Amino acid sequence: MATLTVWKFDSETGAEEAESTLLNLQSQELIKVHDAAVVSWATDAKKPKTRQLHNMAGVGALGGSFWGFLFGLIFFVPLLGAAVGAAVGGLSGSLADVGIDDSFIKRIRETVTPGTSALFLLTSGAVMDRVTEHFAGTRFELVETNLSREDEDALRQAFAPE
Repeated sequence: MATLTVWKFDSETGAEEAESTLLNLQSQELIKVHDAAVVSWATDAKKPKTRQLHNMAGVGALGGSFWGFLFGLIFFVPLLGAAVGAAVGGLSGSLADVGIDDSFIKRIRETVTPGTSALFLLTSGAVMDRVTEHFAGTRFELVETNLSREDEDALRQAFAPE
């Protein structure tokens, strides 16, 4: 079973630093990172910069359309037109079926603000004590949504490339 987690950092670079650590832990087979994306929000910026991890494409990856939709839903929905808003409403209902509900979106929107960064991860198989030890002393807030196998498959299918 995969876990979707969002790690919020109190600096613009915290997520990128954590990304580097996680990729190192993956090379040691201490965690499996299926897919990930970074959000960094400069203090003086109107909206955040987002980036999907390039080396995660392939089997198990959710893909750019998922991350783009999720980040649009979290950070940019008020800017969308009515027709797009209706489509977003339908898709966001589907996301609720896989554990990404309105309270999850609201929590992220309220905590990822200018001057912060976030790391969005789809992971499994973490050796928690070893992963935790590598992040000792790192300040971050963790928002977690556990996905069942069926939910994970539904999420991948919803955003699979055509």
